[in-house]
Amino acid sequence: MADPLSLLRQYNINKKEIIERDNQIIFGEFSWPKNVKTNYLKYGSGKKGAPREYYTLECLLYLLKNVMLQHSVYVRQCAAEDIPAVNRPDRKELLAYLNGETPTCASIDKSAPLEIPTQVKRTADGDAATSGETAAKKARFEETQVQKVREQLAARWDVNQKETAVNMDNIKSLSETMSVEKIAAIKAKRLANKRTTIKRTDNEEAMGTDLRAILDYDVDSTKDIISRERQWRTRTSVLQSAGKVFAKNIFAMLQGIKAREEGRNRPQVPNPIKMPEPTRIAKPQPQLSQYNRYDQERFNRQKEETEGFKIDTLGTYHGMSLKSVTEGSLAQRKAQANMPHATPGAGVTRAGPKDLLPTAQARQLPANGPQKRPSRTPIIIIPSANTSLITMLNVKDILQELRFMSTSDKKAQGCQRECEVLLQRKRNNQTVSYRVVDNPIKLTQQDWQRVVAVFVMGPQWQFKGWPWDGNPVEIFSKICAFHLCFSELKLDANVERWSVTLLRLSQNKRHLDRAVLSKFWETLDKYMLKYKPDLRF
Repeated sequence: MADPLSLLRQYNINKKEIIERDNQIIFGEFSWPKNVKTNYLKYGSGKKGAPREYYTLECLLYLLKNVMLQHSVYVRQCAAEDIPAVNRPDRKELLAYLNGETPTCASIDKSAPLEIPTQVKRTADGDAATSGETAAKKARFEETQVQKVREQLAARWDVNQKETAVNMDNIKSLSETMSVEKIAAIKAKRLANKRTTIKRTDNEEAMGTDLRAILDYDVDSTKDIISRERQWRTRTSVLQSAGKVFAKNIFAMLQGIKAREEGRNRPQVPNPIKMPEPTRIAKPQPQLSQYNRYDQERFNRQKEETEGFKIDTLGTYHGMSLKSVTEGSLAQRKAQANMPHATPGAGVTRAGPKDLLPTAQARQLPANGPQKRPSRTPIIIIPSANTSLITMLNVKDILQELRFMSTSDKKAQGCQRECEVLLQRKRNNQTVSYRVVDNPIKLTQQDWQRVVAVFVMGPQWQFKGWPWDGNPVEIFSKICAFHLCFSELKLDANVERWSVTLLRLSQNKRHLDRAVLSKFWETLDKYMLKYKPDLRF
């Protein structure tokens, strides 16, 4: 059965004329409506549960007519004329198929339902006057009339079939030149031609009308039959899918099931590199004074029970007179008389009952006091000159956002210069801080231990007042050095001699900044892993 896509391809290859008339597209004796759907799938349809969509015949024919246009111009013309446009991913394969460069295409759905074409009647010469008028409705013949016409045709065919032999008895010789054998040969030739033709009668025009009626009746019956057709699908035809690759799709599913059964479906997370922790200074723990229950009792007795009235709560009045009770015992008076008194300026030898402290207040404090925990934040030094490509105004854009923005642009935006900047870098799902300064004179000895990178400009006076006598060679052996410059400009002579990492940016191509500036972090990570593993990065 002919489908519109195959006929369109055949007519396009053979350069045949395709007629568009009365909202119909005509291929010889077959015609379809313009909006009839072909069996060519649109890009992305029919995948992941999406409904299948097909290109219409008018859409494909319009593409062939405007194949020389650019795709953007073609799409605008389709929108202006209200015609669906062919998607760009389908354009190349579709044109290759329609031009005969490829025999088939993966987007052709062989199981798609196709619409039956309408047969176009060829008009006779006598019907030229009525060609502009609307054609009359087709006469509906009953089955009995169609059967009657078929019997008449069969009877006329049988007449020709019976006259297959030449009877020599009825043939007489006409003259000496026309013998009986020659006359028999002529008659046999005439019968041979007569067997392949139908005997012409006077009502030939009526018979032609009947033949056309039979053809129309057959077409209607065929349409009804084909509309109920279903594609016969077997196990073999289902496995032979045009849109799936067995090795790519099925094997991937099988491997996933096998990995899940073996317990290896979870991806292996690489073990993070453990950095050696810096040595921590142990804080001296305060030594607690030894607890004495009797001292505590003595303190409580003095404060709570007697309230300073020198009353011996453990004493007794047994065998004592009134005088001894009021004046106190002799032993107590002697003890008070022999107790030494503290002189100003001299150290206290022994505290009296009133000088005792609670146990919590008698703890000894450490001699040097608590010490501060050392910082692990890396420090990056940049030039303080305004002519440098990297300053305190744009350092966040360059090192954190990985895109270059000039200092003048940041000033135009109203940005203020800060004394130091704290960068926040995301690495391995963690945020790491980096301290950026441009005045290294304020750094302490402990801060210089955390300096990991320096951006150089070229002049040697940049390192005036630095440790290691401001010698660049000595500094670059201790700290990782970088130089930020434009690739179009000439490199500084000192930078060419020094051991620094060059970061060459383009003056105009900003899309290349990320690739160049990422080199800074890769080099710095390798340096810190080797020489500064105790810092946080």
